[in-house]
Amino acid sequence: MAPPKLHMLFCLSSCLVLVHPLERQAVTPVTHTQSAWIPGIQSLLPTESFHHTVIPKGSGPYSVGCTDLMSGYTNQSTFLRLYYPSQDEDFPEALWIPNKEYFLGISKVLGSPSILGKVLSALYGSKTVPAKWNSPLRTGEKYPLIIFSHGLGAFRTIYSAIGIELASHGFIVAAVEHRDESAAATYYFQDETAAESGNKSWLYFKSAHVYSEMLRKEQVQQRAEECSQALTLLLNLDEGKPVENVLDLQFDLQQLKGSLDRNKTAIIGHSFGGATVIQVLSEDKRFRCGIALDPWMFPLGEEVHSKICQPLFFINSEYFQSDDDIAKLKKFYQPHKERKMIAVRGSLHHNFVDFTFAPGNLVGQWLSLKGKIDSKVAMDIFNRASLAFLQKYLGLDKNFDQWNSLMEGDDENLILEDRFDVVTLSTTLQSSTETEKGNLR
Repeated sequence: MAPPKLHMLFCLSSCLVLVHPLERQAVTPVTHTQSAWIPGIQSLLPTESFHHTVIPKGSGPYSVGCTDLMSGYTNQSTFLRLYYPSQDEDFPEALWIPNKEYFLGISKVLGSPSILGKVLSALYGSKTVPAKWNSPLRTGEKYPLIIFSHGLGAFRTIYSAIGIELASHGFIVAAVEHRDESAAATYYFQDETAAESGNKSWLYFKSAHVYSEMLRKEQVQQRAEECSQALTLLLNLDEGKPVENVLDLQFDLQQLKGSLDRNKTAIIGHSFGGATVIQVLSEDKRFRCGIALDPWMFPLGEEVHSKICQPLFFINSEYFQSDDDIAKLKKFYQPHKERKMIAVRGSLHHNFVDFTFAPGNLVGQWLSLKGKIDSKVAMDIFNRASLAFLQKYLGLDKNFDQWNSLMEGDDENLILEDRFDVVTLSTTLQSSTETEKGNLR
């Protein structure tokens, strides 16, 4: 999920007028050149943002590798980024946002001039994440599998802090890039000739009112199908069935044969991806459990809660959920169904996304990319609570139960939410977060 108001950062050193995402106000013509903006912007951010990786390294015992996989041609193919336990660290780090078109997509999501995308690309286009690009899989073990679904206006690479952390603890994580026009940008190849020549067909974010009910319901259904398709693809690879990666990368997909613990599959998603988690669990029983990170409940049908038998964990920020969202969440608490729900005190909706690590604290809080809680502390809570839940409901023989207290809401940074005592935002807090929730979920 991409952050609303990210373009405010660039207004500080340019003549751009702040554009509210929903109001689409006129923008003052840009008179500064890109080269003139960059030094001013850089002066506002911590030096390490431009010279070092800002995404935390995985804290688990495994080195982490990373590759991309596109299973075929056209926009019906599966496209995902894989994070996995790696056996060799002597490989370069993976690019965080690998194509300039993604930055253009972010500018489209924000309703900003395309030059913003060029500035973002100049600033962040060479940034890397602490995962080794195309490094060989660490073989000899069977790994539980997680399918990850991104938020509205996001794409497959910007939840790397979550993917890398889980992979460092022995998971294979497949971050799907959705082709329902909810991603800031994505691409595909029309045919084999286009793939061989590198002629990408780009598909950008579809601008629409955030509460376009028909569109969002169609999108969440397509997203669910894409997640199930990704699971099928990876299970086929585990069986040794031949799959061509049309991206022609130096990662041998045959390494995945026999690498998955097929009975230990889960799905995780943020925001619109959280809604996707719920939709997937209602349709695909191959997923043993799911974790919905601050889910956007609007796209879901009224009766979806009655169709889910798998364990489900809601990890929320403190200020995102509306009264209507809370009412929908309460419906999931039914007899004999495993449900957990916590909220991280002082966190915002964007604490789940890599962008929370990009700016300094003051700028990050002003842009609603960081909450009152330290971003690293918040991310550690999200990941450790998730690991505890995954151990319990996937039946893992790990030491993740050391964080069971987080799953149960027993921590000074947590607000425990259960069926009788679910945190409801005050009118004041709801008003203060409407801009944050604007059009990006």
